[in-house]
Amino acid sequence: MSSVLQPATADQNPPAAKKYRPVSSHLAIAPPVSVVIPAMNEAENLPYVFKTLPDWIHEVVLVDGNSTDNTVEVARELWPDVKVVEQRGKGKGDALNTGFQACTGDIIVMVDADGSADGNEIVSYVSALVSGADFAKGSRFANGGGTDDMTFIRKLGNRILCGVVNRKFGARYTDLCYGYNAFWRHCLDKIDLDCTGFEVETLMNIRVVKAGLRVQEIPSHEYLRIHGASNLRAVRDGFRVLGVILGERSNRRALRRRPHHSPLLDTVRGKVS
Repeated sequence: MSSVLQPATADQNPPAAKKYRPVSSHLAIAPPVSVVIPAMNEAENLPYVFKTLPDWIHEVVLVDGNSTDNTVEVARELWPDVKVVEQRGKGKGDALNTGFQACTGDIIVMVDADGSADGNEIVSYVSALVSGADFAKGSRFANGGGTDDMTFIRKLGNRILCGVVNRKFGARYTDLCYGYNAFWRHCLDKIDLDCTGFEVETLMNIRVVKAGLRVQEIPSHEYLRIHGASNLRAVRDGFRVLGVILGERSNRRALRRRPHHSPLLDTVRGKVS
């Protein structure tokens, strides 16, 4: 796995520079980045999603959940090289697993198709990964993050469930149920995502801690869904998330044997000890 971090300057033209993708005026990376977007009947929202995606990413993988509108056609018009794959199964967990398997990049970013995520934030996720993190976890409640799309009940539920995960598994998360994350491809071999629904993000967050992967929280702002209605149901999906938490067994002896830094949660503004 290569995680090369180099300055990108206009007057720097060594032969090796061609190996790097300019990300910003101060950053260039070697690893290719794949963006996975699970979508079902999101044709109206895709223009807003694709508009913010950076042009330096390696590939976009759209996972179509048997859409009955022109989601696929719109995606191909907006991003001609988009890789479209048909979802296996029915839930978000199935969609993400399908997309992950289709990726060819070393870094994988997962983004929702409803227009609530800002693709310009991808640079922060990728910067965290090439700087040493295994898993860059978006947080709406870290300093600098925010949300326009959560009711009081959902915020309360997320906070309670997040607290349970932190206590049970030794994590230090500020957000639990958020779908904007990025990670090195090798992480998939260690977390074994075997759930089908919206609870997949919670399962990922638990298993990266159990696997001793280095996690960095990225402040992220969640915007309102632009068109259509969400399939999320606070009470139903809250119980499914709770079921995942209770079903996961934390091996406390194994956690204690790990190096002190392994379950550490960092923030982009510094390390949390």
